[in-house]
Amino acid sequence: MKEEILSKYPDLKDVSDLKEVIWLNPKILPYEEAAQRINMNIAAIDDAEKRLEKFAPLIEKVFPETRPSHGIIESPLKVISKMKDKIEDTYGFYSPGRFLLKMDSHLAIAGSIKARGGIYEVLKHAESLALEAGLLKEDNDYSIMAEPKFRDFFSKYKIQVGSTGNLGLSIGITSAALGFNVIVHMSADAKQWKKDLLRAKGATVIEYESDYSIAVEEGRKASDRDPMSYFVDDENSMNLFMGYSVAAKRLKRQLDDLNIIVDEDHPMLVYLPCGVGGAPGGITYGLKSVYKDNVHCFFVEPTHAPCMLIGMATGLHNEISVQDLGIDGKTHADGLAVGRPSKLVGKMMDYVLGGVITVDDYKLYDYMRFLHETENIDIEPSACAAFEGFVKLENTIEGKKYIKRHNLENNMKNAVHIAWATGGSLVPEEINKQFLATYLR
Repeated sequence: MKEEILSKYPDLKDVSDLKEVIWLNPKILPYEEAAQRINMNIAAIDDAEKRLEKFAPLIEKVFPETRPSHGIIESPLKVISKMKDKIEDTYGFYSPGRFLLKMDSHLAIAGSIKARGGIYEVLKHAESLALEAGLLKEDNDYSIMAEPKFRDFFSKYKIQVGSTGNLGLSIGITSAALGFNVIVHMSADAKQWKKDLLRAKGATVIEYESDYSIAVEEGRKASDRDPMSYFVDDENSMNLFMGYSVAAKRLKRQLDDLNIIVDEDHPMLVYLPCGVGGAPGGITYGLKSVYKDNVHCFFVEPTHAPCMLIGMATGLHNEISVQDLGIDGKTHADGLAVGRPSKLVGKMMDYVLGGVITVDDYKLYDYMRFLHETENIDIEPSACAAFEGFVKLENTIEGKKYIKRHNLENNMKNAVHIAWATGGSLVPEEINKQFLATYLR
């Protein structure tokens, strides 16, 4: 299988040899053409944003930690100049642009990017059930869904999900808080502390010795057998995807507040850690709808689990796995330990994604230490993959090719780079110390 694939796609040789690469997407199109090919649905993004605003009173009531933001779950955007200096000193280059951290690592409730799509999908499902049963009307104050009669009603239903960790936390915590019976099917690479936290919140956790794909497959089967069960499908869910996409408009407001311009003369480059692809795909979809050709998005994957790169480079998407190339899929970036990409997301990204970058595991811990030391911010190792995007784009031949191909050379001095931190604030302090003390070379 490996030899057959490499004979057809020789450019994947370095990927199969576990070398770090930057793959530039040859199919990327100008926004207006791309939007027609993938049916860019701005109305669906607006609808998701409005629904989250409608649910804000309920979120505020059920999760008191969201009171300061009145039930709106959003993360800080922080300029990280000291981190930028440290990365440049370490790798021997200089970028004149600005460098920011989008701290989805610190989103309320779930402590990760999965708070966006996961919470949205659970709330949308709860709304559908309650409307259908006549317990809720669309013009109600949705905070009534915190009342005991709703908890009793939701307790008749199950929500199930397959996860390496963070989506499970998002779905599990939210579902249990509303009264649902929730079952999280977790792969072997899921961290023990995430399983423990889920159980403490009232979720049932089923563990598998296999990888993420098996956990999802078994969870889907178990849910399909139960007419009272709803499966949150990380590989194919448009609800998850749209929940993530709402981030783009909110980011725009944050950039405006910082007086940061994004236009033809001021490009924005965004680096997103990628597992199965749902979260980075949804955010890219939203960002392209807002900023069009002035934003350039890149996914970053571990060298041992580059599923989206392989799926997009071959055009086979979910019909190929990293194991088909002889890659084991085992990585310290547990949230990115996925062997087979999302069919939905890969096809949506075909014409809008700038490229995919891979990173060695040892660097994740290095970047984690850099951020801790320079900015006093702690995020989990998988989230640190984002920093490699900045390095690869600014400090490699392939990265410079992308800059030249897209006529960005004269404007990189005005660029804004955003590393999207995808998780970390719920990591127990003791585990965080272990991460900071981990050296892989």
